[in-house]
Amino acid sequence: MKFREITLGENKKILLGKNEQNNDELMEKFKGKTNIILHTVSPGSPFCVIDFENPTSKEVSVSGAYCAKHSQDWRDNKSNVKVNVFTGKDISKKKAMKVGTWHVNKSKTINIKKRKIKKVL
Repeated sequence: MKFREITLGENKKILLGKNEQNNDELMEKFKGKTNIILHTVSPGSPFCVIDFENPTSKEVSVSGAYCAKHSQDWRDNKSNVKVNVFTGKDISKKKAMKVGTWHVNKSKTINIKKRKIKKVL
């Protein structure tokens, strides 16, 4: 299954999972890599992978807005959304974990403002 693909600029794109199975495929592809990955703190969003090296903080923030836009948190609350930021080196999956669920060893959290999410809608 193909991932959602959003272009941020020339040769700069982010990939988003479309469902639980697709999220698993996306994480398998980037597990162990240094790419920046985003996911909302609350369950129910796509994993979003920045598919280029050394993104700026603005590019990370915009990618977070796309992640938030497709989340249940945004759908249900229409307010600021907290997003975890980590890399493919920080994720793992145990056999007993349900489809679409991954363990994140360490992450930082950013707050995506309501106005920024509305800007990408």
